[in-house]
Amino acid sequence: MAIELRSGLKYGTVLSVAMVLFAYWFRPPHSVLDERLDAVLSSLLRAERKVGVNDVARPRVAIGFGGCVDIIVDGVTLLNKMGLRPADRPLHHDYIENAEQLSQSFAYFFAPGAASERFVLNDTLFSDLVEASRELPGNRWSIGGNAPVMASRMAGEGCDVLLGGSFSTDFNDILSPHITVAGNTVEEPDIHLILEYPSGTTWGQYTSRRANRYIIHSDDHNPYLDSMEEFEKKLQSFKPDLLVVGGLQMMDNFPFKQGEREELLTHLARLLSSSSPRTSVHFEMASFVDEHLLWDLLRLVIPHADSLGMNEQELPNLLGLFRGTNVTVLSDPNPRVATVLDQMRELYRLVNRRQREAGGGRPLSRLHVHTLAFQAIIVTRGSRWKNTMSATAKASLTANRHVCGSADIDPSKARLIMDESFSVSRREGSQRIPLQETRPVSCWLEDDYEICVAPVLVCTEVYQTAGGGDNISAAGLVLQI
Repeated sequence: MAIELRSGLKYGTVLSVAMVLFAYWFRPPHSVLDERLDAVLSSLLRAERKVGVNDVARPRVAIGFGGCVDIIVDGVTLLNKMGLRPADRPLHHDYIENAEQLSQSFAYFFAPGAASERFVLNDTLFSDLVEASRELPGNRWSIGGNAPVMASRMAGEGCDVLLGGSFSTDFNDILSPHITVAGNTVEEPDIHLILEYPSGTTWGQYTSRRANRYIIHSDDHNPYLDSMEEFEKKLQSFKPDLLVVGGLQMMDNFPFKQGEREELLTHLARLLSSSSPRTSVHFEMASFVDEHLLWDLLRLVIPHADSLGMNEQELPNLLGLFRGTNVTVLSDPNPRVATVLDQMRELYRLVNRRQREAGGGRPLSRLHVHTLAFQAIIVTRGSRWKNTMSATAKASLTANRHVCGSADIDPSKARLIMDESFSVSRREGSQRIPLQETRPVSCWLEDDYEICVAPVLVCTEVYQTAGGGDNISAAGLVLQI
């Protein structure tokens, strides 16, 4: 028996060495990989350039609500400075009341590399975190909040924008001249802390699987949508081609008085329902964990939206609500294309069925899901949404531009992590589509809609992940209105 075991080990060792050598000899050389990236990039740029924004008659976009100042820091460095030890056991918390819960919640999302946002009920803890962040070398300050980030991207891409939010004078001064603000002036903007971390970062026993961010705030202005009345007044004369709603995650687990939140969302529903039929409506999802708020959104906001945008975490979360299951706090941060497409088809079908049964609202005619590895957009055939292939390419390119912090894409700082071919569904016998370097955006027709999928040139030298989804969604929308 001992002789057989040693023999087996010897044979296994030789086989392993042979397999390693085989993989080394037959792997594509760096030059081939570089050429492939160059080809994909050139093809995506060509697809993006097929459609331009009309500079003479700039598209008009109204975007609400809110805004803040983001302080962006290295998350692990901040927690270490605060003396927060890695939690023995990662735990999900709907909101943060103390340092131990912060440690547990950060660890919960840090290891898989999933984006998250949480409200901090403890004012003292949040103030201490802000002060510590100010002292960290390398911290950065930027315009924050879904609405201002999307507004800045769309103004930069050639749109005239009406932005609903209450900002300080300094904040207003750094916005694009193509952005008109509708809202009150505040002395001090709310601060949100963005705890960024690169892929492979270690915190105690935890190692992040991908680059991402954990956002915390103690915001007591934005949950009230306090710019909504002024925004509503200017909306009619602005006559937007597109109305975008985002930032509603500020309401998540916020300590409203009884009935306050529903009253605000009912007001928003009236605003959306009174919009001109010629104005498309897009709702940008975010990190929600309050199931009651999600039901309110499903009842009061989503029925008035033609278009929805979300990431790979938010898609199964919203889908779970339709299925009658619990809110999905954490999903696979790197899902396969087939899984996401099946979820998108189901959500598209369920939203439209609910709309038909309710006998009101707008049918869902556009669904955009942005993931680390790829972009996917579904558009109803014959709807007003145009240029889906170019929009998907632009969304993909914007992902790299934002995360790398450069308008020029450097292939040496990028990699493809999408499979070389993907199945269009998890159903047995489904078609597989190869990734073609010269035509990387794959589009095809199904039922009453078109689907387009594009690979992302994933940035390997991360500058910033926060705001990625807002920039990507905004860029995709620009070419479709």
